[in-house]
Amino acid sequence: MATPTRTQLLTKLQKVLKQNYKPVLPDTGRPVLEQAMFACCLENAGYEAAEKAFTRLGENYFDLNEVRVTTVAELADALQHVPDPARAALSLRRVLQSVFESTYSFSLEHARKGAIANGIKVLQGLQGVPEFVTSFVVSTGLGGHAIPLDDGALAVLWLSGLITQEEYDARSAPWLERAIPKKEGKEFSSLLHQLGADLLANVHSPAIRKLILAINPDAKDLFPKRGASLEPPKPAAGSPGLDAGPSEEHRPAGPQAAARPVGKTPMPPPGAGPKRTADGKSGKSGPKPFVVKPNMARPLPVAPEVVEEPAVEAKPAAKKKAGAAKGDTAPSSKAAAKKAAPAKEEPKEEPKEEPKEEPKGLVTSLPNSMVNFSATT
Repeated sequence: MATPTRTQLLTKLQKVLKQNYKPVLPDTGRPVLEQAMFACCLENAGYEAAEKAFTRLGENYFDLNEVRVTTVAELADALQHVPDPARAALSLRRVLQSVFESTYSFSLEHARKGAIANGIKVLQGLQGVPEFVTSFVVSTGLGGHAIPLDDGALAVLWLSGLITQEEYDARSAPWLERAIPKKEGKEFSSLLHQLGADLLANVHSPAIRKLILAINPDAKDLFPKRGASLEPPKPAAGSPGLDAGPSEEHRPAGPQAAARPVGKTPMPPPGAGPKRTADGKSGKSGPKPFVVKPNMARPLPVAPEVVEEPAVEAKPAAKKKAGAAKGDTAPSSKAAAKKAAPAKEEPKEEPKEEPKEEPKGLVTSLPNSMVNFSATT
């Protein structure tokens, strides 16, 4: 018997889905951010359970900021309707944290501006957001053509023989969007998601096994043994996981709430870290960060008020008695002028030669004419 082609298997899958499920068209009137939040609740869950969980969020929390700052463990208690509340809570908080860090608000309406490629770029720029959420918002919120694939939908495609083990582990089937027309994209995505949710809920169900074998009879060797669970896709080494660890489960929201994918972690500015020499040893540290010191309640410096004091006549400095011992006499007019003048700091003078001794009886203060007249007389 010839092996069926991928086109034949896809035709059988569509036939089985339409015979056993009814399409659930998404609410395209919701804002883009609400579409992303609903996708977090819908991943690996049924439509009814996702609607109940999304409605309970609006009833238990005051606003989106309260949801953002809630721990994953507390948020999971409000999402008990979905099969994996912890995973849904982690994805939900990562979406809100990423949107808040990028826009400082809770809105993604700017993703609708311009072409669809611009909206896809905005959604892919959100850190830690699952690919299922991005594809769902592109299909329902931006009007693009995308088929969101969660673990259940990928398991259906893998068991049906439509994707290989490598595509299953990579969580990607890019050919599927080309094989399904855009006008049938929402309907096919809804039917495939319902079958995937039922498969994850009970992989050993005889009804689910019958549907898968109707598409691909060789899938009987791919089903897990009785009591074992279906192996999820194995992510490549180094790719970020989507499960909440014990440390992140109870950690409050903040810049660390959104997982930092490899290659998207912002690098520190140049010179921010310690500088290292050629031998690898740490040298001088980089510039210190600017720190605003708190006010230590120090009193403000007030300049003292200057009060002008009345001028006081300075006493004449004591003269050296060297001149008196030698018989020198100072004129009375110069002495009176020195007494009336205020005391000033005299600059230091260089040592001068001592004056020569003049003959006794000569009055130096008299003018030369009077001296000559007295001499002649």
